[in-house]
Amino acid sequence: MWQEERYQRIRGLLHSLQRVSTERIVAELGVSRETVRRDLVAMEKLGLLKRTHGGAICIGDEAPIAERAQQNVAAKRAIARAALAELTHGQTVFVDAGTTTAILAEELARFGGLTVITNSFDVALTLRDAADSQLPPNRVVVLGGTLGARAPSTLGADTVAEICRYRADVALISPVGVEAGRGASNYDHQEAAVARAMVDNAARLVLLADSSKLGVGSRVVFCTPQRIDVLITERSAKPLPALEALATGVGRIVLAG
Repeated sequence: MWQEERYQRIRGLLHSLQRVSTERIVAELGVSRETVRRDLVAMEKLGLLKRTHGGAICIGDEAPIAERAQQNVAAKRAIARAALAELTHGQTVFVDAGTTTAILAEELARFGGLTVITNSFDVALTLRDAADSQLPPNRVVVLGGTLGARAPSTLGADTVAEICRYRADVALISPVGVEAGRGASNYDHQEAAVARAMVDNAARLVLLADSSKLGVGSRVVFCTPQRIDVLITERSAKPLPALEALATGVGRIVLAG
């Protein structure tokens, strides 16, 4: 089978399934794992797909949350710690669901004195279990709604309606991607609706995005670059053209680490 034909077959599988395993491609194409591996590397370089552990996904989709939780951990930790400098004890903050905000919750537990409103079970449980008795306790409000399929969080119209009951000082949001032209975006429509509601009902927006998210656009935009008061990313992202482009639109950029 010629290379171009393999590429077309792989793209066809992704179009139908959104994500496909290496084993499925091997079985469908009748070629070796090494051939599939080389094809996926080459197709990723061409911007035709995104490789994941064990396969590939469509551009704009996200890897499973368990896999994302293992990626860029050091950068996410540095970003989470830098976010604390944007907060003041006694504030009310929105926190959405994601692997970066799960790490952020560990840092917030050591900050104390906040009212944290979140749709993330991971964030809520981390704040409860990691509470420091030497610090003022955080008050945690868990938003109601429908249990999401992609992450342990609540979503839907009920969640959005609950968000609109509150007025937060800061929204701490982690997107799938953020780009200079369109702004911050998420892959899932319901997750984007939650993020948008948090942004709309907060005085300030602090966006937490490691370098893998810079210059990346996903399905649903939830805020413009101009609405981002602070963008926090890791220090190693400084030379990236995507960050330079964002600097002209967002309020301020913080390089963490």
